[in-house]
Amino acid sequence: MDLNLIQKITIFALPVIFAITLHEAAHGYAARRFGDHTAEREGRISLNPLRHIDPVGTILVPLVILVMSKLAGAGGILFGWAKPVPVNFRNLRHPKQDMLWVAAAGPGANLLMALLWTGVVKLAFVMPEFLRIPMILMGAAGVFINAVLMALNLIPLPPLDGGRIAVSLLPPGPAMALARVEPYGIFILLGLMFLDVLGYFMWPLIDGLVQLCAFVFAMQPQELLAYVLIVLN
Repeated sequence: MDLNLIQKITIFALPVIFAITLHEAAHGYAARRFGDHTAEREGRISLNPLRHIDPVGTILVPLVILVMSKLAGAGGILFGWAKPVPVNFRNLRHPKQDMLWVAAAGPGANLLMALLWTGVVKLAFVMPEFLRIPMILMGAAGVFINAVLMALNLIPLPPLDGGRIAVSLLPPGPAMALARVEPYGIFILLGLMFLDVLGYFMWPLIDGLVQLCAFVFAMQPQELLAYVLIVLN
């Protein structure tokens, strides 16, 4: 199945928006749970995507990647970002320990959404024929984008969630050394992307998450992966 650009945008629109925005909302909810109400005061603990959408990171960047991958005739890693949820780690009851749970909430939300989108794929097989293919493709897109965001954010590099998790788990000395990398983290990440080595870190985790989703819903991993490849190519 060869999808045109409009079809790809339509299929990815909802999965991308919810994957990015619910990831951020989960950080705000976890921060409130552990004592920091900054995100709550700014109205960022919300399931309303409009409160989280960044015009560049949520819309423009994913759209450009979709267009470029379609013109190049090849799939790629689709990603983006929302407006970061403000968290004051000093307000947490146990800042170093609680940082782990606040950081992990975002990737955890992506894991949950990947499972829910797999459920959409599974449900599609009992739906009327005119709904079946759109549901399968949108579900596969949802699995993929959430797997990508989870894998990307678990890279142990501040300011990514994986970096904050590592800072929380490491002893004080190494934790402080890693935390000092944060101002340069985005440039290191862009360098890894430019050198085309980021995929070596991410693809094993993406593949593992797709296999987990397939296992939970009693699907063959190759079947779910085949649907993902359709929406990427």
